[in-house]
Amino acid sequence: MSGRDLFCEPRRIRRGAALTLLFASVLVAGAATGSFPDPGRKSTATPSAASSGDRSTSTSDQQDVTEAAEEAMAAGKSPMEAAERAVSRSGDRWGAVYSEGEYEEFEQALDGQYTGVGLWARRESDGRIEVTQVQAGSPAAVAGIRKGDLLRSVDGAKVDGRPVTEVVSLLRGDAEDAAAGTEVSLGLQRGTRAWSETLRRARLSTDSVTVRKLADGVTVIKVDAFTKGSGDLVRTAVAAAPQGSGIALDLRGNSGGLVTEAVAAASAFLDGGLVATYDVDGAQRALHADPGGDTRRPLVVLVDGGTMSAAELLTGALQDRGRAVVVGSQTFGKGSVQMPSRLPDGSVAELTVGHYRTPSGRGVDGQGITPDLDVDAQAQALERAETVLSGLGDPS
Repeated sequence: MSGRDLFCEPRRIRRGAALTLLFASVLVAGAATGSFPDPGRKSTATPSAASSGDRSTSTSDQQDVTEAAEEAMAAGKSPMEAAERAVSRSGDRWGAVYSEGEYEEFEQALDGQYTGVGLWARRESDGRIEVTQVQAGSPAAVAGIRKGDLLRSVDGAKVDGRPVTEVVSLLRGDAEDAAAGTEVSLGLQRGTRAWSETLRRARLSTDSVTVRKLADGVTVIKVDAFTKGSGDLVRTAVAAAPQGSGIALDLRGNSGGLVTEAVAAASAFLDGGLVATYDVDGAQRALHADPGGDTRRPLVVLVDGGTMSAAELLTGALQDRGRAVVVGSQTFGKGSVQMPSRLPDGSVAELTVGHYRTPSGRGVDGQGITPDLDVDAQAQALERAETVLSGLGDPS
């Protein structure tokens, strides 16, 4: 089973900005998890950040959206706009409609590729957008943009105070379905110096899993998003870690991705068993880990408010199964499932049809995962994780 998830903001805020959210490891924010029949090629589901009171839509709601699109098509009007209005009427807070190009971009991103300039960024408390990382070899890197630079505008539009989702959408050119090779102008600031750079968007590959070893022998496995192959990379990293050493699985800022990859990552630490359950139109289903994982090595999972969807699913499984100590701050709380359907003009509508739960039956949607050890300061979280791992000791 495969699947994907995207963090869908209300359609009135943006057109296609949800698609950009998948790129937590690429540009700024990120996406999610799922498991259903994709209208084009993959199966997909979309846990979204709905409130605990959000409801699932019915089959009739899905039919209403499709019929609205078909009627608009027959009348020579925009099926996509008609579908958007129908989704709005359905009461599904996280339902959304995507153009064919947006949907294709999303699928490509799940395969570990995206079109952009190669920036990671975040919004500071004062509303300024700060570059946190620049991908090596990317257009941004070639232009000399550095970590710590401030992004002040995109194509003349000021970005201070705007949600990072909107900033990402501007960088990617979602409104124009911008392709690789198209230009984007950035207003930047470094200290007292302000300048502009015009970059050409490029087709880039993500590096969603990175591994490093700390001086005390702890292996840190950082997963930025669950793109294709990331689960195997986690298992490889666990197998290569020094025997008996502790592991810090860093899921901070991980917006989710392919649910199958999250389950594969869980399989690195579990010897089979339940990872999560989910419902689709009232039918209960389950996700299980493969047998043979490392169940003895000390493990800490690092989380924060940017830990979403598939990353929350993985965290909840390891916590409920008693396999890991979770350190950090409350996770985002994103766990509803969406079903996609193809519309007459090739666009895709996605409506909420269910929710997933952790092995103990906890709902994640609108609640998130509560850490075993609450550490708000990002800089202190890894240090606290090392302390916990030293206390867990060598299991041999």
